Amino acid sequence: MIDNTVVKELDIQKYLGTWYEIARYDHSFERGLVGVTANYSMREDGKIKVINSGYKNSLKGEFSQSVGKAKIPDLNNYPAKLKVSFFLFFYGDYYVMELDKNYQWAVIGSSSDKYLWILNRKPQMEEKLYNELLNKIQKRCYNISKLIKVEQKEY
Repeated sequence: MIDNTVVKELDIQKYLGTWYEIARYDHSFERGLVGVTANYSMREDGKIKVINSGYKNSLKGEFSQSVGKAKIPDLNNYPAKLKVSFFLFFYGDYYVMELDKNYQWAVIGSSSDKYLWILNRKPQMEEKLYNELLNKIQKRCYNISKLIKVEQKEY
């Protein structure tokens, strides 16, 4: 059984902005994408605008972008359990399981063990920090061997 508990507090205003995908579990909707970023901003209706983008197969490959929305169904009790939708009214889980106190990195999961992301505010993550996060993820009983490191531009 995985431990997918979430952080107790999430200040969505601090979470907004651009995140770089450092590593992820493979899944069909991102297969082959590199240079992946997620950008979050507030919408007028109170939901969160989500723009995921990346390049197919190489950093010089075809640009791909998906626009979706997110919401926090239970803000008072579970502010770090979001629901994200890229297709009509079908929402998937987006659980903020680990989060830097300064909102510089995050580990995202869901209600199942099929999804996992390591996000960072910069396109590169120090190896020491990456290994610390792998350790945290492993303690949660996730299979870290399934993580794919995502190629990102140098900064």
